[in-house]
Amino acid sequence: MSKKRKVIRVLLADDHPAMRAGIRAILEKAPDIEVVGEAGEGDEAQQMTADLHSQVLLLDLRMPGPPPAETVAWVRAHSPQTAVLALTAHDVNAYLARMVAAGAAGFVVKEEAPERIVEAVRRVARGEVLFTEEQLARARHWREEVGKRWESLTEREREALALIATGQSNKQIAKALVISEHTVETHVGNLLGKLGVASRAEAVTWIWRHGLAEEMGLSGGKPPEVNGGFPG
Repeated sequence: MSKKRKVIRVLLADDHPAMRAGIRAILEKAPDIEVVGEAGEGDEAQQMTADLHSQVLLLDLRMPGPPPAETVAWVRAHSPQTAVLALTAHDVNAYLARMVAAGAAGFVVKEEAPERIVEAVRRVARGEVLFTEEQLARARHWREEVGKRWESLTEREREALALIATGQSNKQIAKALVISEHTVETHVGNLLGKLGVASRAEAVTWIWRHGLAEEMGLSGGKPPEVNGGFPG
């Protein structure tokens, strides 16, 4: 009598139902993988991980709710038997670095061949960490060249930068933050220096280039300089 194959319990977390259906179809072709649940946002993913005792959480990196790195940290603290495998359409160094730092087990792009996604699930379920040397080097470079500059900004400087990125003038920023224009000028000068850029336009380009726009609550499209520049 043959020994029964152990089934890997997987939770899918992605806010696009069609994408979840596609990934589920890929995984469920494997006889040793069972999709035990689907979550559409970060808080739900955390709760379902705890309730369903999944061995693997397949986590999309652009969902409503807490930042993905917070979800990884929560899972590691509250469900340590669950390995988190980031599955994303966006192979962005900022996302990669966050996942490495948070303690995810791997970072896989959705365009990978189905059999490679299945094998990644099997490997992290066995306790393997899948980050390649190339990915670790990219994450390290991002932390050293980008992360340190980003973390050096104060909360107020980030607020000002987010408003600059939407094309706001100093006067408009002052009104939004309930501070003086002189204080805005000081914040802008400080943040330009910390980021190592020479202008407001360069600061916003820096945000998009390094994958930080979404973290700042910005979304879609292009930096506003393509539509008329940055008022002072």
